[in-house]
Amino acid sequence: MRSEARFPGVGAKAGHYESFYLKLTQPGGGRGAWIRHTVHRRPGEPFTCALWFVLFDHDAAGPRATKRQFGPDQLDAPEHSYIRVADAALGEGRATGSVSTDALEASWDLTFSDQHEPFHHLPRDFLYNAPLPKTKFLSPYPNAVYDGSVTVAGEVIPVEGWRGMVGHNWGAEHAERWVWVQGAGFEGRSPEDYFDMAVGRIKVAGMTTPWVGNAMLSLGGVEHRLGGFERIRSTKVQERPTECSFGLTGKDVKLTGRVSAPAKDFVAWIYADPVGPEHNTLNCSISDLELDVEIGGRPGERLTVARAAAYELGAREQDHGIPLQPYSDG
Repeated sequence: MRSEARFPGVGAKAGHYESFYLKLTQPGGGRGAWIRHTVHRRPGEPFTCALWFVLFDHDAAGPRATKRQFGPDQLDAPEHSYIRVADAALGEGRATGSVSTDALEASWDLTFSDQHEPFHHLPRDFLYNAPLPKTKFLSPYPNAVYDGSVTVAGEVIPVEGWRGMVGHNWGAEHAERWVWVQGAGFEGRSPEDYFDMAVGRIKVAGMTTPWVGNAMLSLGGVEHRLGGFERIRSTKVQERPTECSFGLTGKDVKLTGRVSAPAKDFVAWIYADPVGPEHNTLNCSISDLELDVEIGGRPGERLTVARAAAYELGAREQDHGIPLQPYSDG
């Protein structure tokens, strides 16, 4: 197992959130799915859980999305699996399930594999059990290959060799502000190359930190870790609702990038903290990604992904202009 659910070990009085999520896009981009299994608990209250589903399609008017929430009796972490929410199960190399609401009916039957090691965004293992940061981020399958099918409103969509990832995050509260970017299958390069980045600003003692970023760039079988606490000064982020420019450095590596998509291709959700106010979270799994990379003093190289990268922005403001899905959280 490349990770494990944390909610079974959380004390009865502690607040907690947790999610296991899948992102997958068809070869060539332009169409993709995002599936999320979540756990939420306010301090001293029972757990709730939910299933979230989005079908992104650049040729359509916008994403097709829905969400359904369940009580604690529909939540489990079965042996040899990561999580079960209602009839949706996520295990080692397999994801099956369905979600049905008045807005949309969707189901999925998927297998996946990944030759890469999990990417631990936090650079030291002890940080995953430390009080800070309060958000823990892990990519158990950072560049997964999916097969199977997704069915949306009766349409069966074959999934053959779709690229994506499986992610896992958890904690006592969300970051004050965050950006997540993931892309694979750079034009003209091996499909095994990928980029995965999470950057955030967190509140400590009432103060909001600068951007802290952790990223992995895998090229030609060589992994390049970027960012970290020691490189806060060289971590640059300029985020907007539908685009983000960023810069990160690593050992002998300098990277700048930009991710963007049309506003119509984004979905917006409410994310609740176990304690405290809500975030609005904007997500698009069919974004364009450009990376300019310099490694070891060699001439720079541009890497591109067309309509197949993930861009997510979590923020407090609500004036982003993306229609908010009509689902509460928590």
